[in-house]
Amino acid sequence: MTVARRCCIHSAVLRGVEAIPIDVEVAVTQGMPAFNIVGMVDAAVQESRERVKAALKASGFAMPGDRVLVSLAPSSLRKSGSGFDLPIAVGILVATGQIDPSLADAMLFVGELSLDGAVRPVSGLLAYALCARDYGFELICSDDADGLVDVEGLRQRGLKSVGSLREPSFTSFEGRYLVDDERALDYRDVAGHDIAKRAFQIAAAGNHGLLMMGPPGSGKTMLASRMPSILPPLTEDEMLQAALIHSVAGENIAPILAGVRPFRAPHHSATAAGLIGGGSPIRPGEISLAHLGALFLDEISEFKPSVLQQIRQPIESGQVCITRADGSVAFPSRFLLVAASNPCACGYYGDPDRPCTCSVKQVRDYQNRIGGPLMDRIDLHLDVRRIEPSEVLSVQGGTSSAELREGVMLGRAYASWRKERDTFEPTTRGLVRSCKLSSEDADFFEKTAAVSHMSGRAIVRVLSVARTIADIAERESVGRADLCEAISFRIRDGVGR
Repeated sequence: MTVARRCCIHSAVLRGVEAIPIDVEVAVTQGMPAFNIVGMVDAAVQESRERVKAALKASGFAMPGDRVLVSLAPSSLRKSGSGFDLPIAVGILVATGQIDPSLADAMLFVGELSLDGAVRPVSGLLAYALCARDYGFELICSDDADGLVDVEGLRQRGLKSVGSLREPSFTSFEGRYLVDDERALDYRDVAGHDIAKRAFQIAAAGNHGLLMMGPPGSGKTMLASRMPSILPPLTEDEMLQAALIHSVAGENIAPILAGVRPFRAPHHSATAAGLIGGGSPIRPGEISLAHLGALFLDEISEFKPSVLQQIRQPIESGQVCITRADGSVAFPSRFLLVAASNPCACGYYGDPDRPCTCSVKQVRDYQNRIGGPLMDRIDLHLDVRRIEPSEVLSVQGGTSSAELREGVMLGRAYASWRKERDTFEPTTRGLVRSCKLSSEDADFFEKTAAVSHMSGRAIVRVLSVARTIADIAERESVGRADLCEAISFRIRDGVGR
């Protein structure tokens, strides 16, 4: 076999939610023994030297005693992660003539190596698979890669260990699907709260943000946790979008590939990087992991205001852009915001049964932690009270998720048909036209908005909710009843005011 002292192996690096192709160039030259990796690499990539040396020796290959130089090109792009272990090892074996060079033709390698030579999976395999497909490569990774799914037009093969390259033995991933066995929670198990369930139906049908405020034990978390059960299933394109983000973050993608929309519920101690995204390397935050699904912020008043206010821009734009010294990364973040809060620090302001121990200033300061600008961007404001013990102990089930989902599907289907028929313009003017208000109803809404001191954004959002209510009922025009119901979810009844 002719010894090729230089070779180039294809790999990729994650940046945002996409994988960018990288050339792993290996050169073995005479000189003092050394093993160097260049190309703007981080500590994890530098550590590959020790893992690769140990893995090659454990697999029965010889580590060259000459000078080994590995260049990851383009050098202007920062490289991170342990996924370069496998392509570096393959490059050394090809350059030293220990394996057939044709094994690396038109293949994209990614994988971490253990010290005994086994190939381990890495995060973001779906992104790597899409990169390999787009550039006409086969994807070679660990044969234990649970994050891999079928990608049309791509051949994916698994490698058990570096030693398997001596007599190539690959595992085929064709026909491999992930199944989600989790059972969704059902609103039937929630006694009472009919108004709250109606609010959740409207929120799911029109993708409207919802804020619940009420005392501890009133059922806010129970209601929110069942939101996924009434959301429509993901389409194939949406599955790929959501699964790609979760794959990059190292999250389980089985529920998403089963059609279940994401539901994220971060703790109120979450940092800005955890909620919005960031870190080094940059990772998607909770608002991006909730893309095309729901984000539940329980005890929203307990979040740091400086962190909480950062979700305002993504709510409007549907994406978050994180800028660092070496460039910017954009993550999609179109999510349905569901939030819950106690009305005050003790939790019982406005409760008819238990007295509140907070002063007026303490109540005001506690609720102001959410912030007026963010409150203005939440369409549905809902007061949740504790239900009677007789309702809790009742064996009769409440409105089920199936019944609520039927209204959600009707509303979404009718809205889609209406927008296509009327060539809907996604502007304030287009929304007002789509409502087709009578002169009397328009005058009524104008006076109500003036008395309630609604901002321009609040007026538009009330109209949007009213349009969704009419869509659920499959009505072409928004009536007085639709407006009144939408206004009732905007102007709270005084609990926690």
